[in-house]
Amino acid sequence: MLNEERNLDTIPVGALGIIALDSCKELGEKVDKFISDWRYERQNENKHTIAFSGYQSDSYLIDMKIPRFGSGEAKGLLNESVRGKDLFIMLDVTNYSLTYTVCGHTNHMSPDDHYQDLKRVIAAVAGKGRRITVIMPFLYESRQHKRTGRESLDCALALQELVDWGVDNIITFDAHDPRVQNAIPLHGFETVQPAYQFVKGLLRNVKDITIDSDHLMMISPDEGGMNRAIYLANILGVDMGMFYKRRDYSKIVNGRNPIVAHEFLGSSVEGKDVFVIDDMISSGESMLDVAKELKARKAKRVFVAATFGLFTNGLDMFDEAYEKGIIDKVLTTNLTYQTPELLTKPYYISCDMSKYIALIIDTLNHDTSISDLLNPVARIQNSIDKYKRGDKV
Repeated sequence: MLNEERNLDTIPVGALGIIALDSCKELGEKVDKFISDWRYERQNENKHTIAFSGYQSDSYLIDMKIPRFGSGEAKGLLNESVRGKDLFIMLDVTNYSLTYTVCGHTNHMSPDDHYQDLKRVIAAVAGKGRRITVIMPFLYESRQHKRTGRESLDCALALQELVDWGVDNIITFDAHDPRVQNAIPLHGFETVQPAYQFVKGLLRNVKDITIDSDHLMMISPDEGGMNRAIYLANILGVDMGMFYKRRDYSKIVNGRNPIVAHEFLGSSVEGKDVFVIDDMISSGESMLDVAKELKARKAKRVFVAATFGLFTNGLDMFDEAYEKGIIDKVLTTNLTYQTPELLTKPYYISCDMSKYIALIIDTLNHDTSISDLLNPVARIQNSIDKYKRGDKV
């Protein structure tokens, strides 16, 4: 829904405050700019009353620091008051580009370090905020979401710890398993899908896609991601297929059972463009194996999309696959750290999520439902109609 079409006449929960940790600083600044511009333009007869105190501002970012001692220990430090504010804390637990010094040695920040910094900020707020919402695009420890043996349940423990510390709502994107919210059933938890941003990104950068069941097909690279593919296939009116990973359960390599083969279930992909969608690209091996299988089945073009592009083994494999014509485009969001090298790749499309997050924050600050924002069907159809007319998407 466009910003000017939304009715935000309700009184804000409190003066808005955005705490963007260093891991999410660039994204936080973009979000802040959107909200500031909207609120100066928005017509509201009550915005000069005491209930809307601090409503219009050049910036809602809270000045904060997390200084470290030589031993590697740290503390959260707020340089301005947050009393009575509706706080939104943004962080990217996968941003490994940040470093700190431990006894003269340089350490790259891990997800554990980022999560600890989040707790430091919450501790610095010290209960003075009106409400705390954590926006954590890549949910901390979300890949350790279920117990299959004598092992820890890290994601559930983290969620329970956050609500015990006073967090009211947690917003994440494309959670590996949304059922982790069962760990905190009495608190707010939203997992948001970037389906609209993927469709828009593809249509903006590829000008000759025919969106029908004869020319396009949605593909899930495994059984766990079927819902994403089915959802987009139904909206776009195209077919879908899926792969399942046949593993060798007699071996464990790098902590997991190796994949023996990718078996395909679905109709023919011959001559069709295929859109492969998943929640993350970690090393990328599995996704590229799927792309090779699709090309072997005579798919026309392969577009790969994932909410989180981690690229833990670098980009060489993707460069080689692009040069060989195995993949045509790779789409990921800016919800996680993007290397300067990645942004220069001819096959890469970055899907900006800052406006979407700004809409969510702006709406929640007014204590208004975000249901329409979480359901992008109308926006996707509008983009497709524009594309078919030849208008700018």
